Amino acid sequence: MKDDIRLLRLQTLSDEMRQQLLLRTESDLGEYLDKAKLIIEAVKKEGDRALVRFCRDFDKAPLELNTIRVSEQEFAQAQAAVSQDLIEAIRFATQSISKFHQSQMVEPMRMEETRPGVFCGEKIAPIPSVACYVPRGKGSFPSVLMMTTIPAVVAGVGRVCVLTPPGPDGRVDDATLFAAREVGITEVYKCGGAQAVAAVAFGTETVPRVDKIVGPGSPWVVAAKRLLADVIDPGTPAGPSESIVFADSSANGALAGLDLIIESEHGPDSSAYLVTDSEKVARAAMQAIPEYWQMLGETRRSYSQAVLSGPRGGVILAENSQDCIDFINDYAPEHLMIHSSEPFAYLGSITNAGEILLGENTPLSLGNYVLGPNAVLPTSGAARIHSPLGVSDFLKATGIGYVTSPAYETLAKHAHTLAKYEGFDGHALAVSELRNRLRQQKESDR
Repeated sequence: MKDDIRLLRLQTLSDEMRQQLLLRTESDLGEYLDKAKLIIEAVKKEGDRALVRFCRDFDKAPLELNTIRVSEQEFAQAQAAVSQDLIEAIRFATQSISKFHQSQMVEPMRMEETRPGVFCGEKIAPIPSVACYVPRGKGSFPSVLMMTTIPAVVAGVGRVCVLTPPGPDGRVDDATLFAAREVGITEVYKCGGAQAVAAVAFGTETVPRVDKIVGPGSPWVVAAKRLLADVIDPGTPAGPSESIVFADSSANGALAGLDLIIESEHGPDSSAYLVTDSEKVARAAMQAIPEYWQMLGETRRSYSQAVLSGPRGGVILAENSQDCIDFINDYAPEHLMIHSSEPFAYLGSITNAGEILLGENTPLSLGNYVLGPNAVLPTSGAARIHSPLGVSDFLKATGIGYVTSPAYETLAKHAHTLAKYEGFDGHALAVSELRNRLRQQKESDR
């Protein structure tokens, strides 16, 4: 793989070229949608047998009908296999993530008097069930399990299960299983890709049907979520990783380059840009990155090289910081890190980003693992309208109203006027003099 890092000068790009920079892997799911349909239909028709077949074909794992659900023995084996330092790291992360999400919880019910004698409010309750998807294709990710399951547990969801592809040995990653047990998850199922989404959308003999699925995944997962959106809530759009590192002229270019490596090593379908208004910073980053590549393992090095030299990564040089900010807001990145001696100076100008990490002491690695805010973030520009995964994704609100007898007349008068205007005779009749007569009759019958 070549070491050439793509360098683009923003002011020289045509509108078409600039729009091309905004595209991500999942921007065009055409090649996945048709094939995902076939997988979905097979799971709907064949259930567990389809899951076993696809696991053998796609994951190359020796799955059997009676091993789709992780057993208690597998949980115990995983706990025994995890090293002490990893146990401590998982527990530290669990505490940070739990504390942050507990702060997001709202009162289970609220009511206020909006007008004299008129009371309005909401009753908050958790959704009944959710599946949390933990990818496996390009590594093992106990961090994703923690980020997806903890807010669901904090919200009080009745049934939280995990979907994750098994490794070549047919087993789920040990650290992922240990993290599940730490969080309190007992249901883990060995399935991934479009077939996993279909399994929880329809239910199989082993995998339960649930109300919602959350978590990042490959274009196969994204395609299946899109196809099944009318069957199961697909949650926040979460596809392959993407990031922008913004560095102004006060930044250390070599350090900014180091942080550009982080999301680019997730896979060749990731997106990662360094955006800067400083030629010096750009050159320093580009000089340092090949040295960092030599410090990575072969797989992660090849992923990062593919991204930073390909059509969805590299260094973007702008004329000024405002042009940088404008591009960032157009791109709406999943992850944004700001390298500057005054990072808070830019915070108010950023309107579209899944997360914003400020300053050289807050690298994306901390956000992905131990900081606390959720690292399951909207991708492919969805940060314009979507939020990070959080407790609110697992809660539902029910509106509540109560009107006292003295307050009724005023509300009824205006409701009657609007109902008549819209042509709803029944609505109008229900707040007409007929209601008053019936109310009075009830009183006289007592």
